[in-house]
Amino acid sequence: MIREQIDKMLDVLPESELNVAYSRIELVYLRYMFEQNLENKGVQVTELCEESEGITQQWDEVFAGNLDDEGKEAIYYSEYKWHMFSYKKQACLTGDSARDAFDAELKNDLYVMYQHTPFIQVYENAKAVVAADFDSEQDIYIFDQEFTWTYVHTHEDMCGPYFYKISP
Repeated sequence: MIREQIDKMLDVLPESELNVAYSRIELVYLRYMFEQNLENKGVQVTELCEESEGITQQWDEVFAGNLDDEGKEAIYYSEYKWHMFSYKKQACLTGDSARDAFDAELKNDLYVMYQHTPFIQVYENAKAVVAADFDSEQDIYIFDQEFTWTYVHTHEDMCGPYFYKISP
């Protein structure tokens, strides 16, 4: 039923508008496939509300604690926290090395934060999660609940992904 209605609408649209429709449908499809992949791996996702601000502040303190306010402003940290890696203000692994390091980490429960979303998610039973699972995501920060490492996948093809681990 709904597919027929969608097909009728698409039949009316000129080619130039079909490109817009395709890009919007692709976003819905990618989101669905991302969530389905996590579900297939047995990952349970919970969104935190009240705790999110504190977790975000702790991420900033732990992973970007070497930057003062002036340093953060100079690299547009408030726009994208991952600029600390792209501007080389924090040593980290990049590209395939970052992906491999993330894949090698033991994972069970993870925090997941998006740059432009106020709430933190908890991924429980995330043992099977790998870097490739986040290739469709943009400006996502994944980190263990002990705040010992973070993995970041950006919206920029030439930036990242990044992996940073606190030295023991």
